[in-house]
Amino acid sequence: MKNIKIYNFAKKIFNYPRSITGSGVRKTLKEIKKIVPEIKIISVKSNSKVFDWTIPKEWNVKKAFIIDPEGKKICDFNENNLHLMGYSTPVNKIISKNDLEKNLYSLPRQPNAIPYITSYYKKNWGFSLTHRERIKLKKGNYKILIDTNFKNGVLNYGEIIIPGKTEKEVFFSSYICHPSLANNEISGPSLLTFLADYIKKIKNRRYTYRIIFVPETIGSVTYLSKNYKKMKKNIRYGFNLSCVGDERAYSFIPSRNKNTLSDKVSLNILSKKKIIFKEYSWNSRGSDERQYCSPGIDLPVCSVLRSKFGEYKEYHTSLDKLGTVVTAKGLSQSFDLYTEIIKQIEKNIIPKSKILCEPQMGKRQLYHSISIKNSHSTKDMMNVLTYSDGNNSIIDIANLCKLDLKKVKHYIKILKKNKLIEFVD
Repeated sequence: MKNIKIYNFAKKIFNYPRSITGSGVRKTLKEIKKIVPEIKIISVKSNSKVFDWTIPKEWNVKKAFIIDPEGKKICDFNENNLHLMGYSTPVNKIISKNDLEKNLYSLPRQPNAIPYITSYYKKNWGFSLTHRERIKLKKGNYKILIDTNFKNGVLNYGEIIIPGKTEKEVFFSSYICHPSLANNEISGPSLLTFLADYIKKIKNRRYTYRIIFVPETIGSVTYLSKNYKKMKKNIRYGFNLSCVGDERAYSFIPSRNKNTLSDKVSLNILSKKKIIFKEYSWNSRGSDERQYCSPGIDLPVCSVLRSKFGEYKEYHTSLDKLGTVVTAKGLSQSFDLYTEIIKQIEKNIIPKSKILCEPQMGKRQLYHSISIKNSHSTKDMMNVLTYSDGNNSIIDIANLCKLDLKKVKHYIKILKKNKLIEFVD
């Protein structure tokens, strides 16, 4: 079953030591390639300039832990890679408890959670642990060992291009940089891997699909720096996938413009399926939609999520687990929702009238030869035609005419058969 496959895939890659660069990212991309062989794994050198950013040195971890005054190993990276602050510098020394405390992170309000902490662009080191463990630490000396390596390596990302009948594109993105976090990381790329597998099996695809797996922020900035001109020209729909694995709620973050085809098709599907969801404003953004919709880039990217990042209690902690937060059912429901969105996109044509002024409908047997009061079907079809201006999609027309989408499709079929409209991309 598809839901079990997605969940098992998430389970397989959950513990890979991902960061914005390094072996964990490459290992994750290689697992995706086993499901979708079409993926290209691309490398961009450290210190490369990408817009206003510079790709940092590649970071990898061999081991990291603390030895307490009694000789016990604590905060072991190999037991839970959230214990080590992301991009920690190498350390091998003995320090006092007071000095150690300056480099420890815990959450007093969530005493059983290990927080996720990073310092990508400023040299630092640190460990995370539960607050319950932290308050039990005894006075004395602690041995710190952080065996990490910085080198002029590469930043990696994955790209899949699935061609369709047109060069116009549908864009999907998810990020692959967070270690051991179920909803706010691994649910997105796991779902997108199987959506890519689904998309490539669609017969007679209208659109070309551009699908990427990137480290958050620096990865999307890097990808855009190399591809944004073509993307601006061709992308008609776009979605950023994050936090799609729980069963608690649905959320929607619109594009910056709020009125793109992506926004419209998403809201139409959520409404059609009678899904209760919370709609956030663009000001509540927080993932790579920030880059895709930024001024000058202006891509039509929105997000359909379950529990929104930052809004659920397990967010960015070790409590964000598979089996408790992310479930096979939650992933399956998100897969079904996104496949419905894809089906709607493939059908969401944009009609344009071929006739100047209103056409004579009577000679085509599309209008009563004798005017009859309350002839709603004729009026509805004429309303559909009047909004067929080459700008409105059939979803727009359904909303403008206050008609069921199925009925609009029926009228569009009649109008097309009678050569009164054409379709534009």
